[in-house]
Amino acid sequence: MTIIEAMEARHAVRRYKDKEIAASAVEGLQEEINRCNQEGSLTIQLILNDKDVFKGLMAYSVGFRGVSNYIALAGPADEKLEEKLGYYGQRIALKAQQLGLNTCWAAATYKRGNCKAVVGDHEELICVLALGYGATQGVPHKSKAMSELCNLEEDMPEWFRKGMEAVLLAPTAMNRQNFFLTLNGEDVTFEVKESKYSKIDLGIIKYHFEVGSGSL
Repeated sequence: MTIIEAMEARHAVRRYKDKEIAASAVEGLQEEINRCNQEGSLTIQLILNDKDVFKGLMAYSVGFRGVSNYIALAGPADEKLEEKLGYYGQRIALKAQQLGLNTCWAAATYKRGNCKAVVGDHEELICVLALGYGATQGVPHKSKAMSELCNLEEDMPEWFRKGMEAVLLAPTAMNRQNFFLTLNGEDVTFEVKESKYSKIDLGIIKYHFEVGSGSL
């Protein structure tokens, strides 16, 4: 499965099978997490066999069931942390998809106080990715038209079109797609409407665009 195929196949999954993640998948995922931590100076952690984080009314109300594994997205606290965790968190989510696993972003629907991640002084836990073998593969999210999300409708360079096609597949908070890309010459500007999770969204869409456009 290519990374683009993983983007097309990956959807938010909240219900998981009671099945231990294969050792080979754990190894592959941990290797990717290690690379992301090194590149981004982050402290992202894989937590296995912990059912306490997705217990409670909030998680239940949005449909989480059977979650016993997750990826804690954390790093040194600074103004770029949320964007970096969006970027590298989505990279890890797509690696999980390639390994036959499913994921779902969670920022307000898990019990932060029960999280087993080790978060040091001057570090911050931003959100988590639920992880495991999904009871389903999820469904595609509704998407706005490409013309609503960028400044071009016709005569679009092929590399930019491919980048935008990848961006349309990106998950965003509440699936609102509150972003806009502007192409000026060969320069691309990313704008997001300010909201609680907009910086995470920004990191996610930047990763999708870079992969789709071939700039990575």
